[in-house]
Amino acid sequence: MPSSMRPRWTKASKLALTAASVATLAAAAPVPSGDPHVPAVPRDATDRQKVVDITRPAAHFTDIERFETRPGGGATVPARTDRDAFAQPSAGMDFERELDFRTGNALFQKLWVSAPSSTKASDGLGPLYNARACESCHIRDGRGDPAASLVMRLSVPGEDAPMAGVPGYHATAPDPVYGAQLQDVSLPGHPAEYRLEVTYAERDIALSGGETARLRAPAYALYDLGYGPLHARAMTSPRIAPPMIGLGLLEAIPAADILARADEDDRDGDGISGKANVVWSREHDHPMLGRFGHKAGQPTIRQQVADAFAHDLGLSTPLYPDAWGDCTARQGGCRAAPHGDGDARVFEVDGPTLDIVAFYSRNLAVPARRRAGDRQVLRGKKLFYDSGCVACHTPKFVTHRLEGQPEQSFQLIWPYSDLLLHDMGEGLADHRPEGRATGREWRTAPLWGIGLTAQVGGQATYLHDGRARSLLEAILWHGGEAQAARDTVVAMPAADRADLIRFLESL
Repeated sequence: MPSSMRPRWTKASKLALTAASVATLAAAAPVPSGDPHVPAVPRDATDRQKVVDITRPAAHFTDIERFETRPGGGATVPARTDRDAFAQPSAGMDFERELDFRTGNALFQKLWVSAPSSTKASDGLGPLYNARACESCHIRDGRGDPAASLVMRLSVPGEDAPMAGVPGYHATAPDPVYGAQLQDVSLPGHPAEYRLEVTYAERDIALSGGETARLRAPAYALYDLGYGPLHARAMTSPRIAPPMIGLGLLEAIPAADILARADEDDRDGDGISGKANVVWSREHDHPMLGRFGHKAGQPTIRQQVADAFAHDLGLSTPLYPDAWGDCTARQGGCRAAPHGDGDARVFEVDGPTLDIVAFYSRNLAVPARRRAGDRQVLRGKKLFYDSGCVACHTPKFVTHRLEGQPEQSFQLIWPYSDLLLHDMGEGLADHRPEGRATGREWRTAPLWGIGLTAQVGGQATYLHDGRARSLLEAILWHGGEAQAARDTVVAMPAADRADLIRFLESL
């Protein structure tokens, strides 16, 4: 991080943080919604009781719950049957806000070009990058394609003084040559950083009832490293872009409600801990609860978008001001190349452009449930509860009351995620810590819209690296804290497993 962006944190604040609980720290985010212009209204006693009542776990499974078919609350949209099911704006937007959404969509799909260019508003790509457009990774606002848009995150053990007081924080640094992410595409005259090859070893898993499932374990090989070897202690983590729907609703969940579900020391003895990630907010200059990314490594949508511009496209923003993106000091040719900053925009992606893409990302709507009242789906829901899946995949929350942000304000939502970190076992481990997340921990993935994965993306792949080709495969990769739930699914009668999958496909 350049000195101009270094967090301004005093020694006294560090000492205070050391003595504070992680929950207090994460809940102290200055703006719960993540938007500096949208204040949250504190809940009064009436609102607090409403939230308690409406978010109680399901008590029966003979019929759908109230509002269950509208997972995005009032912002829910009808479920489409084409590949644009995830590309709809939040329901109920007025004309001006929908116009902003459409503008954001155009920017999300825009192909960036290298500098210098006659099209100043679109230049600055690279010189090293992974994609030319946001849409290239988030295909139709859904998951990425493992064959085309998998990226490799990168870090080495390091020091991070501003976060040194956070209990359980793992200090890391970018690779001194390759930075924080490997880029496999480059502009002419610049070598790409690497070439990735993925191979799979398959094995069969015996299920009850004589059925068999086949899992494929990926192995990653890095070839043609364009700038020499990686650091001797480099840690890599493959990542597939996750779906974009419902992000603004997740951002609007009060931090206190998320932290209330954390049980880091497993005091209740149920084998499920749940841990909050705490990360640095570049826009608020303050530690915040991590919510976004496979390890909850980003605190707000705006910072998540800016991070993608920097590392995936090599574009500067007010939050990541380096015009050369992820190029390090040892990649002098990349840093010396023509860039698109320094004009009237100041940055290659200026503040208003960053804001409108963040607005678009915040307002991609969650589609309505399908077949939620079918008898087999309701049976599958009961099995989901009985198997212990809801210990991490929390069905519902209520968002903050937010002034000027009606789509996300005081909505009952059904993300099926607690947004906390959980140990998922050795099978899914990447052995690369991120913030307070260890190399075996991942954020619980929201399940809303998961039944539309193949429809939107053209294929069904799941988990952080796309290794699972079906929902059953994704379940069977669960280990660690989820091992007992996974084993319950393995032991189910075949008909029960089928109903469980039908329930997930209805989400």
